[in-house]
Amino acid sequence: QVQLVESGGGLVQAGGSLRLSCAASGRTFSNYAMAWFRQAPGKEREFVAAISWSGGTTYYADSVKGRFAISRDNAKNTAYLQMNRLKVEDTAIYYCAARSSTLAVITSALYAYWGQGTQVTVSS
Repeated sequence: QVQLVESGGGLVQAGGSLRLSCAASGRTFSNYAMAWFRQAPGKEREFVAAISWSGGTTYYADSVKGRFAISRDNAKNTAYLQMNRLKVEDTAIYYCAARSSTLAVITSALYAYWGQGTQVTVSS
C-alpha cells in the first residue's frame, strides 16, 4: 500500500507556470511507476504524463507535450509535474497515481493508488 498526497495547485494566469508535487509514503517509492491524470468539470479523467521507476522513460499526452515535464526524486519519495505555458483548457483537478511496477503506462485502470487531487485553475 502506498499513500499519495498532491500539492502545488492554485490559480494562475494563462501563460504562467505551476509545479505540482506528489509525496508518497508507505512503500519503497522506487518500485512504483508514477503518473499524473486530470479531470475537468463535465469531462472524463484523462492521462497527462507518466514516468518509469528510474525516470528514464516518460510519456505525455499530446495536449501537454512540450509544455509539461514529469520528474521524480526517489530519495525524496516525490514525483513532480512542471507545467509551463498554461492554457485555460488545462484547468482541472490533477491526480497523482502509482502502480506497483517499474514500467510506466498511460492507462488509468492500471494504476492502483491515487491521491486526493489538487485543483489547477488557469484564468484568461
